[in-house]
Amino acid sequence: MDYDLIIIGAGPAGLSFARLLADTGLHIALIEKSSLDDLKDPAEDGREIALTHLSEKLMKQLGVWNRIDPDFIAPIKRAQVLNGSSSYALDFTRPSEDMEALGYLIPNHLIRKAFYEEVAQMENAKILSDTTVVNVNTHDGIGTVTLSTGEKLTTSLIISADSRFSETRRKIGIGAHMQDFSRTAIVCRMQHECPHEATAFECFKYGKTIALLPMNGNLSSVVITISSQKADAVLNMDDDEFNAQVQKWFGNKLGKISLVGKRHSYPLVAVHADRFVAERYAAIGDTAVGMHPVTAHGFNLGIRGADTLASEIKYALAHGKDIGSLDVLKKYEKIHMRVTKFLYHGTNTIVGLFTNETLPAKMARKAVLRIANNFPPVRQLIVNKLTEAGKMGRSEIAGFLPPLPGLSTLPKPPKLPSFPPRFLQSRL
Repeated sequence: MDYDLIIIGAGPAGLSFARLLADTGLHIALIEKSSLDDLKDPAEDGREIALTHLSEKLMKQLGVWNRIDPDFIAPIKRAQVLNGSSSYALDFTRPSEDMEALGYLIPNHLIRKAFYEEVAQMENAKILSDTTVVNVNTHDGIGTVTLSTGEKLTTSLIISADSRFSETRRKIGIGAHMQDFSRTAIVCRMQHECPHEATAFECFKYGKTIALLPMNGNLSSVVITISSQKADAVLNMDDDEFNAQVQKWFGNKLGKISLVGKRHSYPLVAVHADRFVAERYAAIGDTAVGMHPVTAHGFNLGIRGADTLASEIKYALAHGKDIGSLDVLKKYEKIHMRVTKFLYHGTNTIVGLFTNETLPAKMARKAVLRIANNFPPVRQLIVNKLTEAGKMGRSEIAGFLPPLPGLSTLPKPPKLPSFPPRFLQSRL
């Protein structure tokens, strides 16, 4: 065969997976449609990634963390969730003084650059840039990848890491649950008069969501989630009008706010693949699970999944097993499905609740904030999910997570409560 393993997509998920296998001696190819110059020095895209402690730990182990300038690593020490015009906030702080922060904020393009630099020095990995995949096939114990150049490569295992709208996942025959929120995320950096004190703010306004994520200094990453129908109006505002509007939406909490750099926009579509594996094939990163950004789990789930699959491959190699066998791949799928399924639908349910403008939904989310604030077990569960502090090993994960019977299809989100009109009127 040409390669032991072919990875389609050299974004953070594909690069991190390759780096995790640096010490295996496997002959790896990464196929990427972008140019080599774009991989070496990715353009700033407005996205800042909130990293959990597990992601931090993995990035340090892989040598990636130390490649990022500390001036661009910003700790998040506190998080507040606000609802509508209410001053009441769901408040999260570090669970102990031993923990420096709930998480860390790093620009996406710097993460991509650092992972590329690590993979570029690997002796067992080759990056084929400016190249697209025309077709993928798995049969008779071999995976075949046909490139835009007409070349056909053979491999023991094909890995898709080519976005949540993956063509290779579709060609392999794996469907996906998709939820189009009909919303657009507008992201940018903004400077403000008052210090943010390393606090992240998530403000669920009526018809829109405003998030401010603390960067170093009096600088924040601002994420405005708004109906796609209204997004162009916000994107086309002149800078002064935009500054004034964001300051108003945020209730002047940080004083005067001004735009730094460009505004970028991204449509919000969440995706969860029906399966993560097939014969000599596995999906990782957004190809497996593409999350709504509200809980900041996208990149974190991607690197976690890559680590899970890499661990199973290393285990297989150590025991003389075929790395592309379904027996090996199904173990990855079982673990990663348990981690992602309910987190995916739980996130979508939260989004539905906090963007629904009916009176029952408004009442329900007020109750949710107060319950989460005042019940320590609920608060601790949320903090644990936010930070992912600690790392469970291969066998510990399998023992810790409960079995999920009957999950051949994804569960439906729960319905919002309904109340009779008289009940609602009495509470207005």
